[in-house]
Amino acid sequence: MSPNIYLRNLPKKKKMCGSNKQASEHIKRQHTIPYYAQRVRDSCTTRVTKILCAIFLCLILVVGVVFFILWLSLRPHRPRFYIVDFSIPGLNQHSEFENAQITLNVTARNPNQHIGIYYISMVGSIFYEDSNMGSSPLMDPFYQEPKTTTIVYHTFNVATLTVNSRRWKEFMDNRQQGAVVFRIDIMAAIRFKVSTWGSQHHKMHANCDVAVGQDGSILPAWKNKKCPVYFT
Repeated sequence: MSPNIYLRNLPKKKKMCGSNKQASEHIKRQHTIPYYAQRVRDSCTTRVTKILCAIFLCLILVVGVVFFILWLSLRPHRPRFYIVDFSIPGLNQHSEFENAQITLNVTARNPNQHIGIYYISMVGSIFYEDSNMGSSPLMDPFYQEPKTTTIVYHTFNVATLTVNSRRWKEFMDNRQQGAVVFRIDIMAAIRFKVSTWGSQHHKMHANCDVAVGQDGSILPAWKNKKCPVYFT
């Protein structure tokens, strides 16, 4: 067989269709130096953005923790009141209601570490079976330093008490049963003070039940009892 005949019988190469050729050229154009440079710039920009976001979130977290700690240290705590003594001299005498007296001794504790308390006014009331027996101012306005205790001592006398023979007889009857229970209500207008900043006025109440025995003195179980405190 002659060479010319052999060459004529060889399969001819197929021409590349237009669409495939264009796609190949497009891929080649993509994989050029500017393309890779752009990819590097995009990658760096993404990393810088992530780092900046991480730093920003860390700053927010640190600031939040600092403010939370400051809030815990500067958040005012309520004053604490405890009954030290309570007595009704002459409770064992049937005719003593005309000269009735009630002696009250409580302590007011400021538990705050850096916050003082202004007591603008303080009024005490004695209740028996939800009936108000009398009220009287307990102390003049004063300022209480942080972490200090103030003694509140007062005597309710016949001028501030409304005790008649019928009420005194009820005391005597309960006394025979072993105890006479009263309720103390201390109402105060206070204002918290932090450095040069002062809060608005708050109306505070401290309520305590207290019982006296047959001699008119406070029963041991009621001594140093903590009084619930609430604001209105």
